[in-house]
Amino acid sequence: MKKGFDVGRFMTDWGVLIAFFVLILFGAITQPGVFLGPENLRNIVNQNVAVGLIAIGMTFVIISGGIDLSVGSIMALAGVTGVGVLNQKLASGETNAIWMAAATCVGVGLTLGALQGILIAYGRIAPFVATLVGMVAFRSLAQSTTDGNLYSQSAVKFPALSSEGLALPVMGANGRPLAFTWAMLALVVFAVLAHIVLTRTRFGRYVVAVGANERAAHFSAVNTQKVRVWTYVLIGGLSGLAALFAAARTNSAEPVSLGLFAELDAIAAVVIGGASLSGGFGRVWSTVVGVLLIGVISNLLVLNSVNDDWQGVVKGLIILAAVLIQRGSGNK
Repeated sequence: MKKGFDVGRFMTDWGVLIAFFVLILFGAITQPGVFLGPENLRNIVNQNVAVGLIAIGMTFVIISGGIDLSVGSIMALAGVTGVGVLNQKLASGETNAIWMAAATCVGVGLTLGALQGILIAYGRIAPFVATLVGMVAFRSLAQSTTDGNLYSQSAVKFPALSSEGLALPVMGANGRPLAFTWAMLALVVFAVLAHIVLTRTRFGRYVVAVGANERAAHFSAVNTQKVRVWTYVLIGGLSGLAALFAAARTNSAEPVSLGLFAELDAIAAVVIGGASLSGGFGRVWSTVVGVLLIGVISNLLVLNSVNDDWQGVVKGLIILAAVLIQRGSGNK
């Protein structure tokens, strides 16, 4: 007998795209001439690069059945350390100093991610507990290494990471061509690479297998502990890279606010994208759409003069709706 149309499954698979285009239409109607302006659309993407990078890593972690609450604090510690190295190495040349800062940010992220992955995989500490400890400890460590906002002494090239890039055939408000920034380019590159890794490589298959049924994966000769460690290494490295671009946007690293609540936005994007919180299913492309959807919501709230305090309420309702859709499709 032919099965009927599964609305729940359809919404899980394509709901994020439908919601995204509905919001685009709503913005075009309520804010004509502003919302769809090239500069506004560019800013939506550019402002969410850091969350996008973290959300890509969070996709792997959640698919494997884990969670990471520490990514915002990793950003803070990596950003403070990276900007400190940048200032120290400026005498050797601005470009060289920026590369050193980038290596430091990513290196700190990779190290902290590996540490948490080892605690979770080999120390058998629950991911929620291990990363909750990291969330508190890493930001505290970042605050202890500086008395306040750490400003970059690179006045041109460092902030250019999030303001300059490949010129687009569109003029901005300042009369200059809009740039597809280096930060945006990094997001696109890592999203494509992550999609390929998840869908076309053995590691990607192992991540899905561990999240779907860790015991069965173990009996199928999958080194489940190593897979878990590498998912946290991945999200740690991407958090460090996110810290670099976030610091470049403000040309500073503020240990209290840098990366604050980034973990919530990243988790929200992954869940909105249809990934299963119980593990075993998720897609990078839908996570990226989820990031953009959250960015569009924040942008529309600003354009419609809605108080910033309401953004958390809206995001919370969206996450709740996404989970309910997942639950509904799972019960069918």
